[in-house]
Amino acid sequence: MEQLAQQLFNALQWGSYYALIALGYSMVYSILMLFNFAHGDVFMVATYIGYFVAVGLLGLAALQILPLSNVAIFVLTLILTMFLASFVGIGVELVAYRPLRDAPRASAAITGLMVGIFMETAVLATLGASRKDFPLLIPPITFTIGPVHVTNLKLLTLAMAFGLMFLLHLFISRTKIGMAMRAMSFDYAVVPLMGIPMNTIIVFTFALGSALAGAAGILFGMAYPVLDPYMGVLIGWKAFVAAILGGRGSIFGAVVGGFLLGFIEILVAATLPSTMRDLIAYSIVLLILTFRPYGLFGEEYSARLRL
Repeated sequence: MEQLAQQLFNALQWGSYYALIALGYSMVYSILMLFNFAHGDVFMVATYIGYFVAVGLLGLAALQILPLSNVAIFVLTLILTMFLASFVGIGVELVAYRPLRDAPRASAAITGLMVGIFMETAVLATLGASRKDFPLLIPPITFTIGPVHVTNLKLLTLAMAFGLMFLLHLFISRTKIGMAMRAMSFDYAVVPLMGIPMNTIIVFTFALGSALAGAAGILFGMAYPVLDPYMGVLIGWKAFVAAILGGRGSIFGAVVGGFLLGFIEILVAATLPSTMRDLIAYSIVLLILTFRPYGLFGEEYSARLRL
């Protein structure tokens, strides 16, 4: 039981990354009925952006040009990274998806994959293949809660992830832009006829999803401080699986799917050989989708593609 409680905290932390990234997949799909396959590499680029922002702020603090505490540097790094990552998402939408909005969805999907490869190659060409060590913004402290040992970084990850998800819920449910996003997800063709600026809402959706990926990048970089140009491939595809598992186009489903996938992976790795983790974990996901083909919270209409 002690080991199980420990692994549950680890699963919550790992699921937080999947959930934050999966939200970007689901928000774009709910409006455009396509998955942004460049989203995993947006997460990678955002993590590198966070790295340079953090290094710059730490340098300014060391020179006493901008005297800031570690907590203030972390907050500024998070805010600036989310802001800058949103422009990465906007660029992806303007360059890759807007010209192909009326094209078959397969063409847009392939374009997303090419954009991801372009971002990986650009980072590789400009920064080289050597890995970067994400700076230590907050010194780790271990807390003991009964038989469970939890670090302050784990607690920070959980607090930030749940906080951002709650703010996203408030934004979508109580703001005009959020209501426009929900309306477009319900009827993409009719909403523009009612005077809602379609392009603005779509751009904002990409920006919002990329900002959440930027937050995930900062939290991931602090916990696993080794960055490389291909780090977004595997995590991005797993977050995509989480979005499918939760239900295509379902915001709540993306969160549940992300945490569920994190739980499955961590618990399988804790009880069975680590080399079997992905095989067994995704066999379980396949079994779930066999009985729930539209995902846990998806509906049949949300699974239809606009071809």
